Amino acid sequence: MMLELFLLLAAALFSVGLYGALSQQSIVMIMMGVELMIAGVITAAAALWHFLAPAAADGQVIVVAAVVAMAVEMAMGFAVTTAVFRSRDIDTADAAEDLKG
Repeated sequence: MMLELFLLLAAALFSVGLYGALSQQSIVMIMMGVELMIAGVITAAAALWHFLAPAAADGQVIVVAAVVAMAVEMAMGFAVTTAVFRSRDIDTADAAEDLKG
């Protein structure tokens, strides 16, 4: 396959994620948009490493580490969102604004 197709896929994932993160009010939907953006960046990085140095395993290790970090970030984000919802019944970003400070 061609590098341009993978980069187009990565750009599409990032664009959809950016739109989702900026247009939604729900905290969970914002987190899903951020996940799509991170997936787009990981896809672009993996494609570049595959086409620039296919024999080296460095790129694969970094991509796996990024996916693991993304999974941990989502687990922590959902845990915090669930705790905030259970304690204060807040499920939108606008309502959670009074939590800072």
